[in-house]
Amino acid sequence: MTPLARTGVEAAPPVSGPAPERTGRRLPRTLHPVAWWIWALALATAVSRTANPLLLLLVLAVLGYVVTARRTEAPWARGFKYYLYLALTVVAIRVVFRAVFATGITPRDHFLFSLPHIPTPDWYAGIQIGGPVSLEAVLSAATDGLRLACMLCCIGAANTLANPKRALRVLPGALHELGVAVTVAISVAPQLVQSVQRVARARKLRVGRAKGLKALRGIVVPVLEDALERSLRLAAAMDSRGYGRAGTATRNSRRLTGALMLLGMCGLCAGAYGLLDATAPRFLGLPAMAAGALLCVAGLRLGGRRVTRTTYRPDPWRLPEWAVAGSGVLSAVLLFSNLGYNAAELNPSIYPLSWPTLPLVPTAAILLAGTAGFLAPPPDPAQRGPAS
Repeated sequence: MTPLARTGVEAAPPVSGPAPERTGRRLPRTLHPVAWWIWALALATAVSRTANPLLLLLVLAVLGYVVTARRTEAPWARGFKYYLYLALTVVAIRVVFRAVFATGITPRDHFLFSLPHIPTPDWYAGIQIGGPVSLEAVLSAATDGLRLACMLCCIGAANTLANPKRALRVLPGALHELGVAVTVAISVAPQLVQSVQRVARARKLRVGRAKGLKALRGIVVPVLEDALERSLRLAAAMDSRGYGRAGTATRNSRRLTGALMLLGMCGLCAGAYGLLDATAPRFLGLPAMAAGALLCVAGLRLGGRRVTRTTYRPDPWRLPEWAVAGSGVLSAVLLFSNLGYNAAELNPSIYPLSWPTLPLVPTAAILLAGTAGFLAPPPDPAQRGPAS
């Protein structure tokens, strides 16, 4: 006789029926920060290939969707709107400079207005300050500014989506000191904001508080004192964990590491110039970039031997990371391959003035980068916030 039978309690019969269905929903987690940076940098590379305003506006729409869908409530995840403000400022400055320093105005241009002309000396020939402003000049400046604005927004999206502190954990050992400096710099802005909020709340509880410039002293001094105390605590915590120790590297090893890194960076710069300039020699393109990348990797491996680190719970690199990074890289490859579309559609001419076309393959490539908004795992619902 079972214990339940002796007590007079009958055991519940086993529940029959189908097993509970699985919803198939992915568990929330933080995507690897390097995957977001690869995606953003690849999309910025794709943006550098085109000056079509329709494609550039589509890139901004894709960035807005991905940031809205996959950002968290962390302090660094609230700044994408400020990158948009910066992008608008860049476009406005580019248009103003193009209007003030009037160059390249032809009789075929559509005249808008004229600015007061300022005479320039003979040695300043070729640049005119003031004068007529045409519609073609304004549109050309706006398009150039929009392309730079899209690149800035790509970097802003990476800063918004990727946890900067977790990204520093995957830096090579040779960049250890740089990672420490960036960690301290990144933590300053959120700490200052929190200090200002605490001081403002404390001031609201006081009676007869000063306003305007008189209140500046009562705000700045406590904020600076709090920031200094937090910096000292952070420095003490980092020192207790061994940050800043040089290891056992010899002088020759340090010199060799510096030479490899310097030569590698020169190779990367030469390769980037060769890829962007169609008139450059062939060896300044992919060969120079590949050689520079190999030299940088050798320098990082050699410099990383002098720093020994341990990693607690390293960020996993799984299928979503490959999918997000691959969507951005594939988008850049499609825009640089010139397959299935005319290269002139990426950089439409304003002479004669006409509405730009929207090529199918580049549009699909940019929309492919937008699939990162649902390929990435959703963030923790407790950390989600309103869209910026």
